[in-house]
Amino acid sequence: MSPVDSFPSPVAGQALIKNVAVIGAGISGVVSAAHLIKEGFGVTVFERTDTIGGVWCYDRRVDVDPPFPNTIPPAQDWTDLETESLGVEEALILHGPPGPCYAGLKNNVPTSLMKSSLLPWPKGTEEFVDQGRIVQYVHDIAKLHHVTENIKFHTRVESVTKPAGETQWFVKTSTLRVEADTFSVLRESEKFDAVVVASGHYHIPFVPDVPGLSDWKDRFPGRVIHSKSYRTPEPFRGKTILLVGAGASSLDIAREVDALGGKVYQSRRESKYDLTASRLPEAVKRVAMVAEFIADDVEASKPVRNGEAEGAIPGKIVLEDETVLQNIDYVVIATGYITSYPFLEDLEQPSVAWEDADEKIVITADGYTTHNLHKDIFYIPDPTLVFIGVSQLVSTFSLFDFQAKVMAKVLAGRVRLPAESAMKAEQRDRKARFQPGDRFHALLLGEQVYIAEVLTWVNASLTEFGLAPMKGMDAEWLRAYDIFRANRDP
Repeated sequence: MSPVDSFPSPVAGQALIKNVAVIGAGISGVVSAAHLIKEGFGVTVFERTDTIGGVWCYDRRVDVDPPFPNTIPPAQDWTDLETESLGVEEALILHGPPGPCYAGLKNNVPTSLMKSSLLPWPKGTEEFVDQGRIVQYVHDIAKLHHVTENIKFHTRVESVTKPAGETQWFVKTSTLRVEADTFSVLRESEKFDAVVVASGHYHIPFVPDVPGLSDWKDRFPGRVIHSKSYRTPEPFRGKTILLVGAGASSLDIAREVDALGGKVYQSRRESKYDLTASRLPEAVKRVAMVAEFIADDVEASKPVRNGEAEGAIPGKIVLEDETVLQNIDYVVIATGYITSYPFLEDLEQPSVAWEDADEKIVITADGYTTHNLHKDIFYIPDPTLVFIGVSQLVSTFSLFDFQAKVMAKVLAGRVRLPAESAMKAEQRDRKARFQPGDRFHALLLGEQVYIAEVLTWVNASLTEFGLAPMKGMDAEWLRAYDIFRANRDP
């Protein structure tokens, strides 16, 4: 008898869960698949690129530019590969877009905090390593736990629905097949008892609606980019750049460009989630948020090519404190990403405001919150739809691994979810406590409280079934977390 045959289904009135689809082969997808396999489930992982590793995979290619501005979850065109005369390289980028990883990317959470219970880091691993070693670690987890052989690469999930009266999820996919200089698309539909969404949230760039920005992008496209297209600092050597945003990628870009003699301004609106100015190189100047981009009345074909056109962008930038910046060579928009799950169809409603979300919607116009999840994991109306990796400002690998273990135990029927009414009440209370300027899924050094709350619920259920309690983070992680808290910016 399979382990999954031994306990009741987590959803009343539904047959036992045996086959699970996992969307994405980054760290969240890999640990989800691994824990599911350990519990005895049949697992299929869908990955739209050709490799494992997700956001950590470096690719010299860049994605197609987003619209300027780009502030709400966009509609996905699933017929994008049907364009006449589309070449293989264009098809590969449209179907499995390159991520935001740049050549110099390292983890900003130490490896002693950023690890999976499925596999320790190799002995002697430094606290901060390059992206290549992180990708190898994810590959090693996938290989050790038999995830790799269950991945369908170059396969994009385009629809996940559960029609009324059905007990299974219908998952529609398209697989890109390349032979020499031609490509074809195989479309398939499969049924699964449960679906794990582990597709991440670093795909669709958020571009703020700042007056004049779209005009600058139209007139000087090679000089105005989103940080998703940043790969190396070399094109910016000795140049003057304006970074908009003050998160991790903005800090990294500022450091790399400064090291090559570039002059860097970092513009941002006050937020408790920004990295403090003390972490910037001394020569980098933090300034107020941009109020307007103003272009001079010159021929629109002036500087458009990265690193080739001479001279600064002909125009000026007015900040909210009325400071004026001129002689800017490049503008890099580092304002983050929009959360979107277009394959969820009607569960994604970009025209609905955050405060108007009902008890079924998953995504609204804010493009950040994933609504109606219990503990950031289980879709309350139907917990056989699961999300791993939604929580932010966390230890990433460690927390996602923890969430994946909980998910696998629930789907196996070893842990009972609270009553739907109780989960809905908890969600309403959480929203009622939400304050303007907060990020709904940001734990911000609140991981230990979150983990303790989840373990209290999980272990009560495990004890009821006569099973051993689930453990939280190990002693090494707890020590590292205390150090991380102590050294965090004030």
